[in-house]
Amino acid sequence: MLKIARRCYATTFRAGQPIFETRPHLVKTGDLTPGISALEYYHRRLKLAEKLPKGSLAILPGSSVKYASGSVFYQFQQNTDLYYLTGWNEPDSVAIIERPEGSDDPHDHIFHMAVPETDPAAEQWEGERTGVEGVQEIFNADVGVSVQQFPNHLDKLLRKYRDIYYDIGGASGASGKSVNFFERMFPSTVLNDNSKPTNRANVEETLRKHAKLGFSIQPLSHLITDLRVIKSNAELKIMRLAGKISGRAYNQAYAKRFQSEKGLHSFLEYRFISGGCDKSAYFPVVAGGSHALCIHYVRNDDLLRDGEMVLVDAAGNLGGYCADISRTWPVNGTFTPAQAELYESLLNVQRRIIRECKVSKGHSLNDLHNLSVDLLTVELRNAGFQDVQSWEVAKYLYPHYIGHNLGLDVHDCPLYSRSAKLRKGQVVTVEPGVYIPDDERWPLEYRGMGIRIEDDVAIGEDNNVVLTAEAAKEIADIESIASSGVTTKIEEEVVDIYSL
Repeated sequence: MLKIARRCYATTFRAGQPIFETRPHLVKTGDLTPGISALEYYHRRLKLAEKLPKGSLAILPGSSVKYASGSVFYQFQQNTDLYYLTGWNEPDSVAIIERPEGSDDPHDHIFHMAVPETDPAAEQWEGERTGVEGVQEIFNADVGVSVQQFPNHLDKLLRKYRDIYYDIGGASGASGKSVNFFERMFPSTVLNDNSKPTNRANVEETLRKHAKLGFSIQPLSHLITDLRVIKSNAELKIMRLAGKISGRAYNQAYAKRFQSEKGLHSFLEYRFISGGCDKSAYFPVVAGGSHALCIHYVRNDDLLRDGEMVLVDAAGNLGGYCADISRTWPVNGTFTPAQAELYESLLNVQRRIIRECKVSKGHSLNDLHNLSVDLLTVELRNAGFQDVQSWEVAKYLYPHYIGHNLGLDVHDCPLYSRSAKLRKGQVVTVEPGVYIPDDERWPLEYRGMGIRIEDDVAIGEDNNVVLTAEAAKEIADIESIASSGVTTKIEEEVVDIYSL
């Protein structure tokens, strides 16, 4: 049970992540992370407990710090399933949800956290840690232990339960995160004699031996996926703000003339963060000219040339939640007739697909993708691609999918079926693209052009909300901003979750 009173302590806690007591400008009272309350995190764990059978454990290892080389580390990225259930954003930790055998009430679940102990010497180098006491007092863990105590703690739990829910190898899409933790905690559990990770069956067998009794291991991520795919009002509020900040950054970019991909890249990242986001949601694509034919072009090291377009796929992350935007516009601010023709053809497709993004239409993502291919085929024929067939469009000119779920991960909930009908509260991207190779099969005036237009859409029963609506995409609007600039002052754009 959630113990709200725990946060009414007298002692001042040091914490390894923003909390109200240390960063009140980022996290407000009652919230654990920006915009998400302690009560919402409790209800997420409760919903998971409702899906677990009595007499079971759900084990969620967190991520570790990753290193580029030597002692040069990457920015820490938590296992998003663990973050979703706990709000905990420090490395080398484990969450366990225990559903006791003797109770029919999921409210009686027990929330365990194993976290690094406070350590002044380590903290001098790596920063503050919340520690075992803090994870109980601040993050409402019913049981807190140090990671050093965790092997014995888990051993005792495994002796009590036969049904274990745990993703071998990180089934949520975060490959290796779960295995990496157990490699450190239980080397004999997940490594064979050649120090290579074993397969799922061998891991299950060695876990049985470790616990000295038989138990079954069931995958966990699909249970959490069913929760994560539907966003709460609080989540939608954060994602709307991330989209708003990111969209405004694009408008600021339209108003400038950049000489290089690198310059545009750095400008957008600066605007995301100065506007209120925490960081970029992913490494940006900034593809000038024919580089846009490469869907995931990330070199971003060429010059931008007059008369060509630039395709950008970039957005900010706020409170752990991602925006995802793609826009394509002329480097000099004015579309040529051929650029405008191809761009408008694609925009017509995107507009139509967004109109279809509502529960009442009964569509799945697969339905929307198939419709987008058919619509683009018609548009291209009208633009001069005589007799082009849908299969050619899908294979050569539009080889990627219409979109994906969005949330804590850019490609959120990858286990969720694309054949499932859209649901209220789901957030999906709508990102048709068209990429015309330098091939004589295609009209000369379009060759070398690559265009993608992407927005984030929150699904409603008979409507939807475009979370990234601020990013201009109509030709007239882009050219107007490029010519006249953006009148909104930068300081007026710095907003936070609590101002909405």
